[in-house]
Amino acid sequence: MVRPKPSSSKKPKRGVDFKKIKHKIGRKLPPPRNATSTEIKSKAIVLPEQSVASERDGLAVNKKGLTLRELLQQTSHHNAKIRRAALTGVRDLVLKYPLELKLHKLAIIEKLRERISDNDKVVRETLYHLLKTVIFPSSKEEITAPIISLLMAYIFNAMSHLAVDVRLMAFKFFELVVLNYPSSFMLYAEKVLDNYVDILRNNQIYLVDKSKLKNVLGGLAHCLSLLSNKSLEDNRLNNLNQGIVQPKGLYAYKSEVHEDNAGISSVSGNLENLVPVLVNSFLESTSMRPTMDVIDAPTFDCMLCTLQCINSAVKIYEMGKPYTLLFNGRDMTQNNMMIYMRKLWETFPVGRLSQSPEKVDNKYIVLDIKIAEIFLHLTKWMNDTSFLNEKLLGFIESLLLAGTNTPLNRVLTEKHIGSLLPFTPRLLSQVTGCWKARLLEAFTYSFKECKVDSRLYIAYLCVVEELLSVTSNLGLPTCAATYEDLLRHQIAWMRELPRILLHLGYKHPSTTMVVLKILLRIGQSSMPNLAFGIEYDCLQFTLREFYGTKTDAGSVHYGPFMKLPRDCQELAICCLYYFSSLSLDFLESLTYCCLCNDMEPLILLRIVEVLQSAYKAGHVPISEYIGFLVTQVARFKVFPEKFLVEKNHGNVSNRKTFKSLTDAVFGCLTQMGDSCIMLKLLCKNILNEMSLKPPIDNFRGLLRMIIALDTRPTKLLDEDIINLSKLLSRYMVDAVSCISEDPNVAHRFNQMSIFDYYVKPCIILFFASDKLLLLVLKSLDYFLMEDCILLPSQSCAKYGFESSSRIHAVSCILTFMHNYARLHRSLSRSKAAIEHILLSMQNLLDSDKHSRSLEERSRLQSDLDQVTARIHDFWRIWVVNGLEGV
Repeated sequence: MVRPKPSSSKKPKRGVDFKKIKHKIGRKLPPPRNATSTEIKSKAIVLPEQSVASERDGLAVNKKGLTLRELLQQTSHHNAKIRRAALTGVRDLVLKYPLELKLHKLAIIEKLRERISDNDKVVRETLYHLLKTVIFPSSKEEITAPIISLLMAYIFNAMSHLAVDVRLMAFKFFELVVLNYPSSFMLYAEKVLDNYVDILRNNQIYLVDKSKLKNVLGGLAHCLSLLSNKSLEDNRLNNLNQGIVQPKGLYAYKSEVHEDNAGISSVSGNLENLVPVLVNSFLESTSMRPTMDVIDAPTFDCMLCTLQCINSAVKIYEMGKPYTLLFNGRDMTQNNMMIYMRKLWETFPVGRLSQSPEKVDNKYIVLDIKIAEIFLHLTKWMNDTSFLNEKLLGFIESLLLAGTNTPLNRVLTEKHIGSLLPFTPRLLSQVTGCWKARLLEAFTYSFKECKVDSRLYIAYLCVVEELLSVTSNLGLPTCAATYEDLLRHQIAWMRELPRILLHLGYKHPSTTMVVLKILLRIGQSSMPNLAFGIEYDCLQFTLREFYGTKTDAGSVHYGPFMKLPRDCQELAICCLYYFSSLSLDFLESLTYCCLCNDMEPLILLRIVEVLQSAYKAGHVPISEYIGFLVTQVARFKVFPEKFLVEKNHGNVSNRKTFKSLTDAVFGCLTQMGDSCIMLKLLCKNILNEMSLKPPIDNFRGLLRMIIALDTRPTKLLDEDIINLSKLLSRYMVDAVSCISEDPNVAHRFNQMSIFDYYVKPCIILFFASDKLLLLVLKSLDYFLMEDCILLPSQSCAKYGFESSSRIHAVSCILTFMHNYARLHRSLSRSKAAIEHILLSMQNLLDSDKHSRSLEERSRLQSDLDQVTARIHDFWRIWVVNGLEGV
């Protein structure tokens, strides 16, 4: 069957009020048709003159465009990151514009100080580095005491903060202030020490972090060192001003200033409270340390710094105001501080606590050295010397005897062992029995083993100097055995000194200065005939190398003396006076130095002066001293050799130095005794030097030596006059050779004045002896002979083959003699010799053996005629005046 179809009738349509619209999900709905549009459209209005950038033109801003005022305001922001950025911005701005810090330093510090107690650690660290690297270095002179007081108020507030980290950081800030302004510590010493005591009593610091404790102790050590130095300075001033009433100002219109001296005596009570706390801290560290051979670095640093603080506190008690505690009826052994010091003594030596005593760690030895130093300070101001027992003295002895074999490395040795050396003289005066000899032996061994280039060597030398100067106060018995033992050590120290000088050379002048001071002190205190004085004289043989020696090849090897600074050379010269007898070899060494071209003129004259004083004191034999003086004048190298040359190889002429030397020598000769006796002693030495044909300047100096001792009439012997006449004729001809024939040179120099400079000493001798003048004229006459062998020293070839040069030389000499009015009377008595010289000159000119041009012959004849006419005019005037034969 077929299913019937459904009816197709449809539902009737109904009326619709709103049409439903289907939207996709996420599609924006269109606004309703009756919606009111609120959109506003406008154009931008640009006003350049009102922009923020234009308002900051000319202002100092940092990288982010913030001014100093804005940055300082942001340092108080509630956000820690902004505070950090503000401090960094201040740093950048101040570095870029230093004037901002100079103009606003007070406002900057007033604002930055608020961050000292900041809760954020990074902010505090940033402020610390800002003050350390920028603020303080850039305005160190401008920051005054009132500005420092602004900082200190906030630093003290931070020292009492509840947070431990803030308190610890406050001590770092205080240490920074003291580091840049040391005088500020004395103004706040009492309060600062109280805060240090309070923070060190807080056990959680060193129970949690050793580095925090080390920072606190480091600052305390620095402050105590300042206080110690201040006490030392006050003691020195008190000793200088003892018994001197300081005058008070008449018009005291200025307000009184706080005196730093008040802080030293007022902190003694603080120190008594501080030392027990420090000892407790050290004992706590030793008890917490596990038993092991090697101590860890943080613990060692804290223990060492603690001992340094204790040592500084004890040093302050050792000097200055706390000395009054010894005389107030108090028993210092029952003092609270001393009770704790005995507890510290019980831990000595710290190295015994290790598991392997035969292999002690370096750190333990350093700690033991510091403890030993503390108790050596205590023994100075306490009557109780019980600490000076086998334990302490044995430790010091073993430390000295260890020498280079000590387990300490070199850095630790130089840094720490040197602190014990200054106690050696006082320690020797306090110990009894065999310990004196044992400590002397140990010190001598350690002194010899120490390397000269070590920084410890200055400390050793200072101890040696003190031991050599205060041996009478060492408390040694007067028995012969003890005296011989002490003398043996003193001689051993003294013999080391020349070796040290040679090893140091000229590269360590500070150490050389100390050695020379010791030598000078020994010389001043030694007696010539005693064993110590004899040993001091024996040092000359070794000291020769310090000045100068001659090698086998004949060259001179100069020692360190030549290159040392002037103050060292002065000390070395002063030592010469105290040798009871200067040997000939030692004088030769000094001569080598004096003749060196590099010798400074002042040092050269100083040597002559000291040797003259030594001669007067009987320390130099007269024959050796005369030889020294003659050698100085005869061998001194004058440069340039020719007077007309201004420079030689870039060196300025030293003729002024040579003149000063000869003047000093002449002054010494006149003070040595009777001139006649001195002339007899000197004449042979001088003539021997002249016969060696020295340079013309040296020859002139030797002539002046004779003139300084000779009188009119001359005291020279006939034999000496004959020998001198031969030497003078050669010298005068050499003087003529100094006259240059170059017209340019002749234009720049007055050549006759140069000739006069060299020949004038001869004129003085001629005036004193007619016989010498006659012999010289005869030598000149002989010089004109064709076969003459009397040739000058400087121009042998010239005068040997050129007769015209001989004629010229003798003409100049005769002309100069007759121009000198003082010599006219002596010349009149040698008229025959002069006439014969003129005849010899004419014969030499007329001789056919010498080929001359007509022009040259005419010039020579003209010169000879002028000289002859001048001399004849002189005779005519002399006869007319009736002076002939007078």
